[in-house]
Amino acid sequence: MEARRRALVPGPWATVHQVHGSAVAIVEAAGPLALEADALVTEVPGVALACLAADCALIGFSSGEGVLGVAHAGWKGLLGGVIDHTVEELHRRGATTVWAVTSAMIHPECYEFSPDDLDAAAASFGEVVRATTSDGRPAFDLPAAVSEGLRRAGVEVVGSLGGCTGCEPGWFSARSRGDAGRHALVVWREDEAS
Repeated sequence: MEARRRALVPGPWATVHQVHGSAVAIVEAAGPLALEADALVTEVPGVALACLAADCALIGFSSGEGVLGVAHAGWKGLLGGVIDHTVEELHRRGATTVWAVTSAMIHPECYEFSPDDLDAAAASFGEVVRATTSDGRPAFDLPAAVSEGLRRAGVEVVGSLGGCTGCEPGWFSARSRGDAGRHALVVWREDEAS
């Protein structure tokens, strides 16, 4: 982790203990926060926000006003409103138009899902989230749910940083391979004084 930090942004990253929920932490200074949340928001220049995942979506948020955010969005967090809560906090802190970039995440061909959980997800995000795995079993379309959640929140997606964590090389996958490693999505704004 320290090598990652040095390669991207000097100094500590603001992180939280992620719990697959929808709580948003407001960050005033760099460094780990001793609380549970799955999204971080700041308007402080020079603070790097980071979330980690192996199959869940990571979403980086920015605005012309310099308000930034990052969210860890698994299916439970999505159903709990992590995207909406993060965007609301971005607006509360002064953001008008909000843009997003998404990470690699598990795709439906690798994401078998229980029928009951799939019904709950479809009730929240519509039938677009129903899919099948590569061997024909019920699956959750996480990219479709993230896209729908961002669309409903009025966020413009300006990029994607990757494909399927489950079957494409170069990504960690807890579900497909039992990887212990995690990839990170880090957002920051340069300090105006530097």
